[in-house]
Amino acid sequence: MTATSWQVADLNSGAVLGGCGPHERRTPASVQKLLLAAALMPRLDPKQVVEVKREDLADLDPASSVMGLVEGGRYPIESLWLGLLLKSGNDAANVLARVGGGDNGRQGGVDAMNEEARRLHANQTHAATPSGLDGPGQYTSAYDLALIARACFAREDFRRYIATRVAEVPAQPGKPAFQIVNDNTLLDRVPGMLGGKTGFTSLARQTYVGVVERDGRRLAVTLLGAETAPLGSLGEAIALLDWGFALPPDASVGQLVTREEKKSSSLSLLTGLGLGAAAGLVVMIVAVSWWRRRGVKEPPDGR
Repeated sequence: MTATSWQVADLNSGAVLGGCGPHERRTPASVQKLLLAAALMPRLDPKQVVEVKREDLADLDPASSVMGLVEGGRYPIESLWLGLLLKSGNDAANVLARVGGGDNGRQGGVDAMNEEARRLHANQTHAATPSGLDGPGQYTSAYDLALIARACFAREDFRRYIATRVAEVPAQPGKPAFQIVNDNTLLDRVPGMLGGKTGFTSLARQTYVGVVERDGRRLAVTLLGAETAPLGSLGEAIALLDWGFALPPDASVGQLVTREEKKSSSLSLLTGLGLGAAAGLVVMIVAVSWWRRRGVKEPPDGR
């Protein structure tokens, strides 16, 4: 294993089977596109046709991965999701973020991604770009990617998109229709593969998220910071998935948090304290609030 952090988790039960530095912040590269899908796929009508603007393409490096959109072209949202997930289209990511961001444009889409990360309690994740291209203060973790993958793969439309082998991009003025082929070569190499997303930048190195279902178990492997040799991110993902499926079904070293668990843990704090202690906690909170309003200097840390 060359990945600097990784994790294997069961998306059905939420059991974490194992990991290495799963909570360490790392640069995501294009696996960040899964957060874009989790945030905006529920909001956007797949049949809506949108026009590509100059701003969607202006800041893209010609060498970066694109699905081949043209300025002024009009494409269904569904085609953009396919281009995002099959070809890791940075151009598609920019359009989807702009359209999904409403009046705030692309930044609104990025803001929606960060709101979704908070909703999922992916607290070691912050998006700066919709595509995963490197941006200031952008990071994620192997653990958070499992939370994001669980949200994505719970959607039938997402599973259908990411498992598509070949899709056709509609013709535009001056450009005929063309086909795009899924970059995830594991679809035909790994039994039960539901889909996966690769990523790479010079800073992030190789990143990967993949989900496989066998015998009622749906395992996700998430890894960050892998090198191209000796196995590469895909080879390391296969090895980790094989290891995970070889474990007993009840194997676990931890649990993926759910939104409901976070809510109930906050409520159970007061319940567990008892009425007397809870009242004392309320008095303390009121006192601290009054103290701060009076401008009294707080005691130093460690007191």
